[in-house]
Amino acid sequence: MDKISSFKAYDIRGKVPSELNAELAYKIGRALVKYLGCKSVVIGRDVRKSSPELAEALSKGLTDAGSDVFDLGLCGTEMIYFGTPFLNADGGVMITASHNPPEYNGLKFVKKGSVPMGYDSGLNEIEKMVLQNDLGEISAQKGKVIGKDIMKEFIDSLQKFYKADKMNPLKVVVNAGNGCVGPALDVLEKFLPVQLIKVFHEPDSNFPNGVPNPLLPENRQPTIDAIKKHNADLGVAWDGDYDRCFFFDENGNFIEGYYIVALLAKSILKTNPGEKIIHDPRLTWNTIDEVERANGKAVLSKSGHAFIKQKMREVNGIYGGEMSAHHYFRNNFYSDSGLIPFVLILQLMSDENAKLSELVGEMVKAYPCSGEINSTIADPASKIKAIKEKYSDGIINELDGVSVEYPDWRFNVRMSNTEPLIRLNVEARNDGKLMQAKTEELLNFIRN
Repeated sequence: MDKISSFKAYDIRGKVPSELNAELAYKIGRALVKYLGCKSVVIGRDVRKSSPELAEALSKGLTDAGSDVFDLGLCGTEMIYFGTPFLNADGGVMITASHNPPEYNGLKFVKKGSVPMGYDSGLNEIEKMVLQNDLGEISAQKGKVIGKDIMKEFIDSLQKFYKADKMNPLKVVVNAGNGCVGPALDVLEKFLPVQLIKVFHEPDSNFPNGVPNPLLPENRQPTIDAIKKHNADLGVAWDGDYDRCFFFDENGNFIEGYYIVALLAKSILKTNPGEKIIHDPRLTWNTIDEVERANGKAVLSKSGHAFIKQKMREVNGIYGGEMSAHHYFRNNFYSDSGLIPFVLILQLMSDENAKLSELVGEMVKAYPCSGEINSTIADPASKIKAIKEKYSDGIINELDGVSVEYPDWRFNVRMSNTEPLIRLNVEARNDGKLMQAKTEELLNFIRN
């Protein structure tokens, strides 16, 4: 056997216990110390039922190999990104399966300084060590597990992104989806002049209101209902480990992540003109337009956190945004955050004295988009080849899947890393009907 099914492109993720269990977590802990030469590792976990057992086994592996463990307990992924440099640790591991169903769990890794560690940057080596049982000696001097509560310092670190005294007293629906963000919002709330209306706020491993994944349309209704009931200024919902947040305007309309990228870029460029903004190739025109208008420089990167973070470091980008609602910040160790976008949007609405619908309205009209549409296909690779041939009269870019551009519309198709899926995104210039017609045309071609 030369492959472990739970080792993916960016993290480890699988069903518990068939694909990920305590025994595997223990071995990964020992292999990680051998690979990175760790003296200390920060760990944290989400609210899933299997997370405490995996955390305990991982800790035992790490300490048996001689590394100390700073255990943050229940937290969000971005607290690992913050805590690893803050505690000067040699690595960090978050135990989470984010928005996957309850029977899944996973491990996300960073190296010293919160540099990402994916399959091509270390997880392949960890996998090899585990498969060959090449885990190094059990250390004569075992490490210690040290419980750490860094919530206050973490929330304090967000203050460089907003000015509470210049923020309007907005009324905001916040939907934690029974994931991990509730406790962080409770602390952050004390520093903001806003009223939070809390929905599914308590962390609950049973996920009584469904898995926290606001990308599923059926999961959005409770946020929409609360906005309307309380006449709120906006709504925000997070995924399970709160490294992504999703926005709804004052009318309860879900705002595509694509337009949020441009809003965040605009917000940051207000005080940092001339800086570079990194974006992914799936939907691009609105981002490029808004960044250039705000005196920034738009830089294209392959999508996926490892690529975006790498590109940001390469060109010293101040912010990187993906339409999938991952937002990365140079002043946050080049890491993604689900709370920084929240405070930045509150700040932008206050600065412009505008409703969220007004801030995105012009963009939606100027660059209508399909949002990401998935199609399950037996042979995605040959279908993408056929799409490239059919649309060969457009300008083609193959940085990430296939992007094809015409004067008044463009699209991107790419394969999933983990499933037999083709993901489609379409946008047009000032023409919603053209965008819809081209989306249907492409879906017919993909699915038939």
